[in-house]
Amino acid sequence: MLRLRSFLQQHCNDQDLVDVIDQLAVTCKDIAHQLTLGDLAGILGSAEQENVQGECQKKLDVIANDLLKQSLSQLPVVKGIASEEEPLPVACNQEGKYLVLFDPLDGSSNIDINVSVGTIFSILPAAADKSGDDESAYLQSGRNQLAAGYVLYGPSTIMVLTTGNGVYSFTLDTRQGEYLMTRDNIQVPADTKEFAINMSNQRFWLENMKNYVADLLSGETGPLGKRYNMRWVAAMVAEIHRILTRGGIFMYPWDNREPAKPGKLRLMYEANPMSMLMVQAGGKCSTAHEAIMDIQPEGIHQRVSVVMGSANEVDIVEKYHG
Repeated sequence: MLRLRSFLQQHCNDQDLVDVIDQLAVTCKDIAHQLTLGDLAGILGSAEQENVQGECQKKLDVIANDLLKQSLSQLPVVKGIASEEEPLPVACNQEGKYLVLFDPLDGSSNIDINVSVGTIFSILPAAADKSGDDESAYLQSGRNQLAAGYVLYGPSTIMVLTTGNGVYSFTLDTRQGEYLMTRDNIQVPADTKEFAINMSNQRFWLENMKNYVADLLSGETGPLGKRYNMRWVAAMVAEIHRILTRGGIFMYPWDNREPAKPGKLRLMYEANPMSMLMVQAGGKCSTAHEAIMDIQPEGIHQRVSVVMGSANEVDIVEKYHG
């Protein structure tokens, strides 16, 4: 099986970008090890502090964030980093040519119950005339991403990534400490009978989304003419990994609990990198009104509604929203 670094050297013309992805992969091995130890390492439970999003952090949120910051800041090619867990970007090396954004531990509410979580990353080009701690340097559309991916910590540790030429999956072989390719040229089926959404928020959705989900639930006798199954893991990494494995649609739509915020998920740390992966695999990504990667960001912690997965099903959602 092809090793991750060997694959990158063959498929990526930029050795510096290879080094950044390789560093991310190595750091995620450390995070995976911490998760494996669980209570034995004292990493479960709350850190008793809130992040910039106003969310209570888990101990491993803080640990994963610190590990990624420390490892990436050592690379001369990294100009700056931005984390979902921190209010502002951090400058690293002024001569660097990349900006790295990450959600250090997606789905961290699952940690204490030993359910899958993950790390999401996005790599952007750095402007020569802006410093690594300048928020405006990061406000680039998802189309500018040079690479994106995630690491899923489940029964096995899996890195899924794209550098703009297809989507590939690598499984960590803990016997030799290497990521080995296990899937290449991943493609998402255009049609699906599986959806993922948090039904507990239904009363807060737009009528358009309520109508679509009602028609999903009506099954083969309804207007969509087929029986759907619902899944919900409460970790975007796990939801998207399932879609990249067997198709489906994942939705976290706008709701009226906080009308000023267009969604729960973060554009820069979650929606954009997952959109790059999904589009590269033949899927589609939308807010239900426009393509996610066409959005011009206004802030590094900007939120967005998300509909992504099998292309034909995303098209149907967009039609419901006019």
